[in-house]
Amino acid sequence: MAYVKAIHAIVRYLGICDGNMAEGSLRCDCNVSIRPKGQVEFGTRCEIKNVNSFRFIEKAINSEIQRQIDLIEDGGKVIQQTRLYDPNTNETRAMRSKEEANDYRYFPDPDLLPVIIEDSFLEETRATLPELPPQKRERFQSQFGLSTYDASVLASSREQADYFEQVVSISGDAKLAANWVMVELGSLLNKQGLEIEQSPVSAEQLGGMLKRITDNTISGKIAKMVFEAMANGEGSADEVIDKRGLKQVTDSGAIESMLDEMLAANAEQVEQYRAADEAKRGKMFGFFVGQAMKASKGKANPQQVNELLKAKLEG
Repeated sequence: MAYVKAIHAIVRYLGICDGNMAEGSLRCDCNVSIRPKGQVEFGTRCEIKNVNSFRFIEKAINSEIQRQIDLIEDGGKVIQQTRLYDPNTNETRAMRSKEEANDYRYFPDPDLLPVIIEDSFLEETRATLPELPPQKRERFQSQFGLSTYDASVLASSREQADYFEQVVSISGDAKLAANWVMVELGSLLNKQGLEIEQSPVSAEQLGGMLKRITDNTISGKIAKMVFEAMANGEGSADEVIDKRGLKQVTDSGAIESMLDEMLAANAEQVEQYRAADEAKRGKMFGFFVGQAMKASKGKANPQQVNELLKAKLEG
């Protein structure tokens, strides 16, 4: 399966075809044979032709393995055949007997000249190749510090990799970009049945929004509101932030004033907090944070709220 997926990624990266297996741009023939443990010689193989999805490749191979096992255990013999996988029954069925190579009577065509591929041609061709998935995955890990999983997902298609790198170039934060491309954008595209090149949120828009997270203009929570607005065609992140008044409050004086009012309104809970042990304080602290964010309509900088609130409660 890994081999087919690698070929699938390469033909798409090189623009050879779209790799659509269901429509026949790419198909897979699966050769299956079994042998008892300890047996050196391979068993008789059967070829399953034209399997048209990754899921069916796995199911077809497993089905054929079990068919051959059942056949041998019942005293039968595997016959070399070309077979077809039927997804409706999850079974393979015989199409025709498979001949040996010498039965095909191959002979050279006198009208076709031999093709000689020079080493120089191969080197020139290699030099024109774009960065392929394995190299891109390695670079994403070394350059951006991504995990093996994240790098593999982002490099799985050329379009997604290009989108991600454009977001990084604008936002300056690779790990934040990876998270938003894979999770929030991925969820949006899945719901709408779109490919990344059809995304209603451009790389420029997403990169601009992430920049506003890193410079503390908006919080991560508000960013989700901005992202949804951009997906609905409301413009860039800056336009949405200005139009909806979503800019994060970072002024310490304003946050302290808001916290003082909130704590005064919850004087009884403040006394309970100060009289509680460390374990209970941890749970109660979340209540005060929630009240503070509610009072600021989610606009107060969460980190500042936590720091200032802790100082006021324990001071």
